[in-house]
Amino acid sequence: MAILIVTDQTDRWPSDDPAVTVVDPKAYITQPQYSEMRGAKVFNLCQTYRYQSVGYYVSLLAEARGHRPVPSVGAMQDWKTRSIIRLITEDLDDLIQKSLAPIKSNKFTLSIYFGKNMAKRYDTLAWRLFNLFQAPLLRAKFMLEKDRWQLTGVGGISAADVPEAHWPFIVETALEHFSKRRSVAKVKKTRFDMAILRNPDDPEPPSDEVALQKFAKAAAQQGVSTEYISRDDYGRLAEFDALFIRDTTAVNHYTYRFARRAAAEGLVVIDDPTSILLCTNKVYLAELLARHKIPVPRTVVVHRENADQMAETLGFPCVLKRPDSAFSRGVVKVKDREELDLKLKEFFADSELIIAQEFLPTDFDWRIGVFDRTPIYACKYYMARGHWQIIRHDQPNRGRYGKLETLPVELAPRKAVQVALKAANLIGDGLYGVDVKESDGKFYVIEVNDNPNINAGCEDAVLKEELYRRMVSIFVKRIEQKKAGVE
Repeated sequence: MAILIVTDQTDRWPSDDPAVTVVDPKAYITQPQYSEMRGAKVFNLCQTYRYQSVGYYVSLLAEARGHRPVPSVGAMQDWKTRSIIRLITEDLDDLIQKSLAPIKSNKFTLSIYFGKNMAKRYDTLAWRLFNLFQAPLLRAKFMLEKDRWQLTGVGGISAADVPEAHWPFIVETALEHFSKRRSVAKVKKTRFDMAILRNPDDPEPPSDEVALQKFAKAAAQQGVSTEYISRDDYGRLAEFDALFIRDTTAVNHYTYRFARRAAAEGLVVIDDPTSILLCTNKVYLAELLARHKIPVPRTVVVHRENADQMAETLGFPCVLKRPDSAFSRGVVKVKDREELDLKLKEFFADSELIIAQEFLPTDFDWRIGVFDRTPIYACKYYMARGHWQIIRHDQPNRGRYGKLETLPVELAPRKAVQVALKAANLIGDGLYGVDVKESDGKFYVIEVNDNPNINAGCEDAVLKEELYRRMVSIFVKRIEQKKAGVE
């Protein structure tokens, strides 16, 4: 990928590096050789990034040309809102306190040049902020409030505001940064780039390492390079064509922010933000499934005034679910009114609404995997030994899960697949895992999950590598449609 430095101060940059082109803003905006260039990384070092300035249009036109500007227009907008800054950096609090603890004043400004500060002790904080708010020259402002340092502002630094003595360090750091990127680019000569967001510390990730390796292999065979990214890489999303979230999702969580930002940057996103928003709230799902007459267990949306009615409607035992419950956490079975009142008090402390359902005892749940409105796998998730759920969280790893059996989709009960597909299609065309129970010959949708499990030897047991090839082909199709302007 070609590297362009767009700057008003072209004379500050060496001209003897064949991999780096230094160009002034007017030339980049007006000359055909740049508008026709494909696959360029554009480092925008203009005098200002304010709305409708030359610097703003350099990044805007770069995006229109299919180039990858740093900063992106989206990043420029993020700088303006303190609430967004706070959301994006909430995971940095410990690092901020540790890094700034020796400072005696109540204000501090950190200048970040291509991910580094001139004082090496701030390198870790500088790099983390650079990854979150990617701009070649970045300024972060901090204030000490109630004995804790708060990040109060982030923004790009105008090249004109850089002290003369800092320029040798900036050029050296930039060339080092470009050199690292070129070494990666030499390995990856592919059509498209996909980021896979994961958390290596997650004890129950949606995909294990072997499954991710199989997915990466299938992607490479179809011309797609894959790169694992973490919560610290928010600012890098514009570098990619697609984002595949293999991290447990939630709305009040960085996974949702990643999905929203990636969608805004024009990436193909699985799980897309709408699917995360809809699937992770069981109150919404209950209303949606009821309105479309999808068969579900008898369900009551519980509030503080209808607990008596709910108990009469469902009887005991019944199941209570927190709206944002996942992986069987936040889901409890209550056997009598005393236990019901206790759990309702606990759940109401976090949410004004709770889902209650009749208890349907079964040996297993059907899990139907759906992607792009097509069923791709069918599994039986058996209940954990001596338990009423598929996961028993009070047991050690070996005994906490029930067994799993995978069947060809065509051998799963036709009605189970049909009702699962109908429910998933109400959410969208993403990747879903629909849980279905069979009771007295009838099939009931329990829930529609975004971010479903796909583990090696489990969900892929029937299709094996073909499962990953099919999934990658859907990503490729959607990327091609995006680039062709087809929605």
